[in-house]
Amino acid sequence: MSETHQESVPRNAHHGPLDGVRVVDAATIYAGPMLATLLGDYGADVIKVEHPRGDGLRNWAWHKDGESLWWAVANRNKRTISLSLSEPRGADLVRRLLADADVFVENFRPGTLEKWGLSPESLWEINPRLVVVRVSGFGQTGPYRSRPGFGTLAEAISGFADTNGTPEGSPLLPQWPLADGVTAVAGAFATMTALRHAERTGEGQVVDMSIYEPLFWILGAQTTAYDQLGLVPERQGNRTAFTVPRGCYQTRDGRWVALSGATTVTGKRIMRAVGRDDLADAPWFDDMAGKIAHRDELDEAIASWIAERDNDEVLATFDEVGATVGPVYSIADISDDPHFNERGSVTSVDHPTLGPVRMQGLIARLSATPGSIRHPGAAPNAHAQQILREELGLDDTTIADLAARGVIQVADDSTASPTPST
Repeated sequence: MSETHQESVPRNAHHGPLDGVRVVDAATIYAGPMLATLLGDYGADVIKVEHPRGDGLRNWAWHKDGESLWWAVANRNKRTISLSLSEPRGADLVRRLLADADVFVENFRPGTLEKWGLSPESLWEINPRLVVVRVSGFGQTGPYRSRPGFGTLAEAISGFADTNGTPEGSPLLPQWPLADGVTAVAGAFATMTALRHAERTGEGQVVDMSIYEPLFWILGAQTTAYDQLGLVPERQGNRTAFTVPRGCYQTRDGRWVALSGATTVTGKRIMRAVGRDDLADAPWFDDMAGKIAHRDELDEAIASWIAERDNDEVLATFDEVGATVGPVYSIADISDDPHFNERGSVTSVDHPTLGPVRMQGLIARLSATPGSIRHPGAAPNAHAQQILREELGLDDTTIADLAARGVIQVADDSTASPTPST
């Protein structure tokens, strides 16, 4: 089994297509920080600004030897500093960082930046090309704009939870931060679009990212179906109204496989693989309405055949006929899978305390300008001295005064991870 290992690279090395882009990430927990992480993975220099009491993500389970494993993944490739934006002198330090930045990511409740004298309009006075990415539960406008918002609420209000689960059960929320992750990916795309505009025109703008809208967007045509047909989708478990056969099925040895006959051709391959040519050749099989009408019969044929065979035999049989069936993996399965490891979907990163740590690799592979994971999420204030002295030009007396007043915290950079170029 091969495994891609992401080595740390020295500062000032070229490490991706966004080399030279400066991001100041003052967001907390997940959606905003992950957006900035995606930019950092492709070479942006990301400065992570935390409140002196720390980002709440550091407290999420899981930990090992006092190190947050969530933090290691979600804030990789960032330099860290702690300061209080609500303090006027702290806001001034951030303003000075933003004077030479390309992107500012924040997720405070709408109106908070304005209260601290950090409105986009005031920031554009010192840096007209700055892209201000504002992540919030419900967006900067609308009657819900002032409500606090987390991914759980977005998963509920977007329509996702209402259609997720079994017909007889309650709505189901994902156990992972799905809405936050989708927002991070969509937000990175929107940020790059805004950066392209700033590159051409020198004009910055606000990227207004609610957490509910990206998830709502990917749910497909349900809005149009309701508008045109008055249709309200119901919970169907693993079934859908537009793909038959489809589902998860348990093998004789207690494993699970998932399959989808999204096209007539793939559906016929599945039915022939389970020895039911009669169903594959039925006149109604070529029509989606016909397959839906006979869905129970199709499911029973597939489930009974799979239940009589072990996982390896099931997968081998379907693979031989080119049917669209695959294993249902746990993270233990993923970690051992040769495809995940050879492609770098799972990679290893050097952690200053824990040693080699495995985590997800890059979200996409660029052939000419690949990104890199240069280091995991750093300790609080790991780069405070570097940023305060080199980026902001503060002297010892000023740093000590700011620390004494609780505006900043400082730490010895000797434990800092290798960092992006500045």
